[in-house]
Amino acid sequence: MLDIRETKPTDWKYVSEGGATIVFSYTGPPNPNFDETVLRLRKALVPALRKQKKNKKARKSPWSSPPSTPTTPTSDPDDEPDDPTIEYQTKCMSRLIPPELLPRLESVRLDRQWLEDLVELQNLNRPEVRRDKDGIDIDRRKGVLATDLVGGNWLAVEIKPKWAFLPAPMHLSEETKPIKTQTCRFCMHNHMRKMKGDIIEMCYCPLDLFSEDEDRMRIAIHALWDAWTRSEGTVNNLKVFAHGNLVFPHETKLMAAPDAQDANEEQIREAFTDALVRTLRKTPVLGILSKLQRTLDTLDIEGLSRLWRHTEVSAPLYQTTFASFFAHEPNAKVPPSTPLGVSSLFLSSPEPGIPDWIEFLDSYLSSFSSQLDHSNPSPKDLRYYLLAYLLSATFKDCSIIVRLDFLRPGSEPHIELKPHTVTVIDLDPKSMDKMRGWEKLDKEIATVYSRKEDRKTCIDAARI
Repeated sequence: MLDIRETKPTDWKYVSEGGATIVFSYTGPPNPNFDETVLRLRKALVPALRKQKKNKKARKSPWSSPPSTPTTPTSDPDDEPDDPTIEYQTKCMSRLIPPELLPRLESVRLDRQWLEDLVELQNLNRPEVRRDKDGIDIDRRKGVLATDLVGGNWLAVEIKPKWAFLPAPMHLSEETKPIKTQTCRFCMHNHMRKMKGDIIEMCYCPLDLFSEDEDRMRIAIHALWDAWTRSEGTVNNLKVFAHGNLVFPHETKLMAAPDAQDANEEQIREAFTDALVRTLRKTPVLGILSKLQRTLDTLDIEGLSRLWRHTEVSAPLYQTTFASFFAHEPNAKVPPSTPLGVSSLFLSSPEPGIPDWIEFLDSYLSSFSSQLDHSNPSPKDLRYYLLAYLLSATFKDCSIIVRLDFLRPGSEPHIELKPHTVTVIDLDPKSMDKMRGWEKLDKEIATVYSRKEDRKTCIDAARI
């Protein structure tokens, strides 16, 4: 296993972070083990919030999922398991997405003093709102070394494509069917967020990008670019990096090659769109993501919710506990139900681990999945449908990074597929406890959009 002490904390530059991890890119002297890599470190709450969370945990219901806690240091780093991201990609994701479309991931040995020095050097480079909440977990003994997809002598374009399909009508309610089968989830959600004032209006429709039609794909990239420009680079569906640095809309000349610095913004926009569309059409990545999303989410969350409640009501203990509700008396109340994905005395829904995902994929990739009657799902297959929906959610929320040469407007782009020209990232599994929130959000999105008079028609090319 590589040891991070082969490098110095000053060899690493802060790149970005999410809710669970923080990323640094290697900028030190040539080193074949670390050149063109990023270091992905797990985060922990700052001490004050950690204490609050511990007290809150003590007050929580025993049915609630336990919150994550900081790692306890071990005397031997090898006793600490590899980051689950590595095992999950090796044993699960590589069975669904060709390895050449995935980043390199491997464990690297960490050192507490080295991490403390890194914190001292880099913490002020982080957003202030992040610094007040969490930071590097200095008790970890292993981190993740991954391919640096943005930091070299190229343009790196990160796109979060989102939902690739319209749901089948069979499990939708009469109220949502005419809405959800006409307008895609992203466009409806975008409308709701715009109405709340959360974001600027976006014309981007994922179904255009996933269509494989060159004209529609150009429309999609133009829409992403325009939203990126109007939002001053704050929309999370498009990010651009040049030489590893985030590019903002007022810096579009950074995307142009040295001999094309006289190009104006419109010329750069067209060259950017042309290069991106041509590259994406040469790879199977969008087709793979589209197929995975729609074959894993066959019931829509409405059908999944209905199956969940049917399975719970059918449980003998549930029938006994709420026998009075089933007496068919006039004005009888509806018996209570457990929120989708939440374990109870009547229905267990544990968080899946790696063995669960392996078992699920064995079923999904076998003839078992083709024999399921999605129009009439059986309670005995509830666990399969729950894990399928969670996995679909991962592919609906993942990102792709495309490496491009610096742009030369007016010249035909040279597109050559090399290792990591196109890479799928952000493939961590979703948590079961998100299910109830997704169900509530789905209802809210459809309800808000139902009030819109001029509803958008999104075209699902795979349905035609």
